Amino acid sequence: MSLAPGLGNMLSSWLIAFPALFSIINPLGASLIFAQATEGRDRREVVELARQVALNSLGIMLVSIWFGSWILGFFGISINALRITGGLVVASRAWLMLLQPETSEARKEKQALQGGRTVTTPDLRETAFFPLAMPFTVGPGSISVAIALSSSTPPNMPTADYYVGVSAAATTMAIVVAVVYAYAERVVAMLGVTGTRIVSRLAALILLAIGVQILASGVEGFLVEALKQAKAA
Repeated sequence: MSLAPGLGNMLSSWLIAFPALFSIINPLGASLIFAQATEGRDRREVVELARQVALNSLGIMLVSIWFGSWILGFFGISINALRITGGLVVASRAWLMLLQPETSEARKEKQALQGGRTVTTPDLRETAFFPLAMPFTVGPGSISVAIALSSSTPPNMPTADYYVGVSAAATTMAIVVAVVYAYAERVVAMLGVTGTRIVSRLAALILLAIGVQILASGVEGFLVEALKQAKAA
């Protein structure tokens, strides 16, 4: 039994967006640092914080997906230029994550712990947006991926179906963040530092391929436009 065209389009766009978002956010790797930031805290407080961080992260991703391309278009930036720039940003970030995962971990740890102030904050909810949602969970790289995804609607797919699928992927990603952060201590105990770095490298490899694909689509778009203009002339 085949899916209805609309559901099939949404599923296809979800399958495009979710691996990209999962790879750049890397919740399994981030759980190591989240566990440090919430060490010694009450269990219910940690679960509530994880939920709020996930909701804030979802809001940032949805704004980037739905309005990022429009804002850049307002400044005269073309879709193809956005794809090339986004692809370069994503690929370069993935390359750094692939070759130097320790550097990426140190940067995220500095963002989350804020020199130790996060751990000593009386009310952890004060950190649910900054720094734990942004830039720790959803930083410039994640925003770049979300905007690049929003500009990558396949030629034969209705825009509404694509955006619903990508938004569903962002929602799924937020649920994953909430669950993994809520059980961060168990994730760390299960995977360990070595395991999380292996997962991080695999995610970085996937992200690198996605970044190259986005870059290639932008270059292809420029070439198609150039050929059309040459034929018209």
